[in-house]
Amino acid sequence: MIQFDTLHKKPNVWSLLPITVIAVIVVLFIITRDPVSILAISGAVCLYLAAVIAILIRAFFRQLRYNPYSYNTIYYSGFSLFLFSALLTQGYIFFMSVRHPEIMYNVPTVLGTLTSSAAHYMIYSFPFIFVYSVGLFISNISLIRHEGRRLVNLLGILLAFLLIGGEVFMFVGNMYASGSEFQVLMHDIFYNLFASFYLYFECMLIGTIIANIIVVRYEPEKDKDYIIILGCGIRKDGTPSPLLKGRIDRALRFYRKQIKQTGKAPFLIPSGGQGPNEVTSECAAMTGYLLEQGVPKEHILAEDRSTSTFENMKFSKEVIRSVDPELKGKIAFSTTNYHVFRSGLMARRVKMRAVGMGARTKWYFWPNAAVREFVGLLTEHRLKQALVLGGIIVFYIIATIISFKII
Repeated sequence: MIQFDTLHKKPNVWSLLPITVIAVIVVLFIITRDPVSILAISGAVCLYLAAVIAILIRAFFRQLRYNPYSYNTIYYSGFSLFLFSALLTQGYIFFMSVRHPEIMYNVPTVLGTLTSSAAHYMIYSFPFIFVYSVGLFISNISLIRHEGRRLVNLLGILLAFLLIGGEVFMFVGNMYASGSEFQVLMHDIFYNLFASFYLYFECMLIGTIIANIIVVRYEPEKDKDYIIILGCGIRKDGTPSPLLKGRIDRALRFYRKQIKQTGKAPFLIPSGGQGPNEVTSECAAMTGYLLEQGVPKEHILAEDRSTSTFENMKFSKEVIRSVDPELKGKIAFSTTNYHVFRSGLMARRVKMRAVGMGARTKWYFWPNAAVREFVGLLTEHRLKQALVLGGIIVFYIIATIISFKII
């Protein structure tokens, strides 16, 4: 079983740098030999890719033990799958070179597979993308039937069309290129650039799905001192909405189970302010529900100022600090399943260590809501994302130009 928050040292992947340098030196050395051994080049690339994948997977599991609510969790898992696809392609060349040495593979072949690795990944992942997109489309149709035609309820359908449309555009538009050498080069750069953009967002999407599944399935240990309940909309009469009630009930189940197993009652922190169209604060609505469920008033610490997930965490931390100045207590939070990962990110942003638990929601609701969470993730940590995406773009542009010149 994977444990969260058991490491105090942040994992890193700096070892990728010396390994990459060594791999480049080895490949350059092989290329300068006469005759050039394509088997040696392909084997070296395979070993390099395997080493990088091993480093990323190790970093992924260590990241879970250090802080699962991190963009690194997404990157390590998402890009490990991409590199595995690149390893499959390169491994095929190595295997064929061993079994059929008469096949005239050469340096441009190896470089070409690396240059086209993003496009190849689109091929390998298409079955998943197709099934995922169909699932999004079906769930959104059901969502619209139950919740009405609102723009926010169309996000899943929009993403589904973008995913499928990107695949179709790539393979239909990249089937043939003609013209001058410069025109062919521009064609190759454009499509590899498009594939690199698609690669980044697909890796982010798949990494986010993996991260969400892991954090939602995780059951926190029954040793918590505080449980934050993240607010959401309430009904017109001031009672919790079904979505909010699910979050409260999830916290209550944990609360009661911990008392039963350990005898220790954690504080419940209903967190949520009053919206412009709400008759009372979400905190008050949750507090009333908790009292109705038999929770003693002294076990409730109210937070009624927040208007966003970030403020939920920020102001709840202040509430905890009012009774625990050094924040020595162990903290958990309860929210809806699709919202756990991003909520954990917000907790770490305010420098609060907390683990999440997810409440279930209707099957047709959570896919579209998960898309909204994914879009939210794309709008945050812009510098880090720009560096990663920029590095991918630079690699594919340079690799395309070098490949074109060699050929």
